[in-house]
Amino acid sequence: MVSVTPVRLPFFVYGTLRPGEVNHDLFLRGRVRCEEPGRLPGALLYDGPGYPYVVEEPHGGPVCGELVTADPGEYDELLTALDELEEYRPGDPRNLYERVAREVVRVADGTAVRAWVYVAAPSVAVRLRSRGTLIGSGDWLTRRPAAPPPPPAPRTP
Repeated sequence: MVSVTPVRLPFFVYGTLRPGEVNHDLFLRGRVRCEEPGRLPGALLYDGPGYPYVVEEPHGGPVCGELVTADPGEYDELLTALDELEEYRPGDPRNLYERVAREVVRVADGTAVRAWVYVAAPSVAVRLRSRGTLIGSGDWLTRRPAAPPPPPAPRTP
């Protein structure tokens, strides 16, 4: 069996790996050269059990997220860590996600960048399309209701 080294593309993250989310610091801190806002056209975002799924839809989107460029010396370790996080094993029919190369648009200048994106595996995508909860904004960070306002300050006499 011949091992194929994947192309060293940036990653497009749209859920728990985004800044401020639970997995960002655990997986990305100290391993990335830059993070910049990006949009994935041709996709819809669905809510999952504590994490989202991207489902490819030709007329959908965009899905909001960040383009993450790994430090060159950290790339292989980061790719392995993200594949493990997403429980992605090439060719495994039990995958919940597939890692695919897609065009992502940089928000800053509108240029398209090829990036790795973890999308819902075909069987998961079918389920989500039929009975999943769509995040209409395409932005995982806006899925939650706004935080309640803080209580009023105590009055002093």
